Amino acid sequence: MDASADSVHDRNPARDFLTRDAELLTDSVREAGALALSLFRTELKNWTKGASSPVSEADIRVNDLLESRLRSATPDYGWLSEESVDDEARLGKPLVWIVDPIDGTRGYLAGREDWCVSVALVENGSTVLAAVFAPASDEFFFAARGQGAVRNAAPVFATSGSELDFSRVAGPKPLVERLSRQSDEIIPHPRIGSLALRLCRVAQGNLDAAFAGGQSRDWDLAAANLIVQEADGNMTALSGDTILYNRREVTHGVLVAAGRERHARIVEHFRDRPLP
Repeated sequence: MDASADSVHDRNPARDFLTRDAELLTDSVREAGALALSLFRTELKNWTKGASSPVSEADIRVNDLLESRLRSATPDYGWLSEESVDDEARLGKPLVWIVDPIDGTRGYLAGREDWCVSVALVENGSTVLAAVFAPASDEFFFAARGQGAVRNAAPVFATSGSELDFSRVAGPKPLVERLSRQSDEIIPHPRIGSLALRLCRVAQGNLDAAFAGGQSRDWDLAAANLIVQEADGNMTALSGDTILYNRREVTHGVLVAAGRERHARIVEHFRDRPLP
């Protein structure tokens, strides 16, 4: 079993499922990442869904693998995936898998390495297990609620302090610029195409803070949210409100992730200077 799953030790026998599901999650996401990597930089059929969201045959194949592995092992759990038709039966399930087979499909199709497989197990609206795997850079992030967060089995921690170094802040430029009165001087961190991976960069301390613009979905966020929280960071709506998952509406507004002190400063800043 992967060391990341080994870190889950829940002494409450009624919750032994978390240990079992941590191993299932780790193994399934690693297998899904290997499949995605095997198809990376190959000729793939791709198309656009909705207004501008790219999807490829790799997204579908990875989704099918994850659904087969996870749902067959946990038939009583709900399922919410970017690449599956939404079944609202999930709303009545206490435990739900929330899945993004390839987060950052645009970059994946362009041959960039800033993409990942992102899967969370959510219990009553909050994430309890999370895995984000970036196969192209061989980075496996894992967290279990109350157990800390790891990258390739080594603990990770968000940066401390409240100062703002804009070269270490990622997200939509208009949001980053609103943190400073000298917005014309801000050069934000280069774009990271996968939102889940962008948030994990906060958890590992590579970034001090990251924003998600409006219109992110549960599958973009649920896994990375727990990884940030378990890395001594915080991730909330810009108002400071907790993010809840597996609701009827899965779209979220503007969000921010950072170490706890810095997160509090950013939330306070936007309370004083709300977005239009």
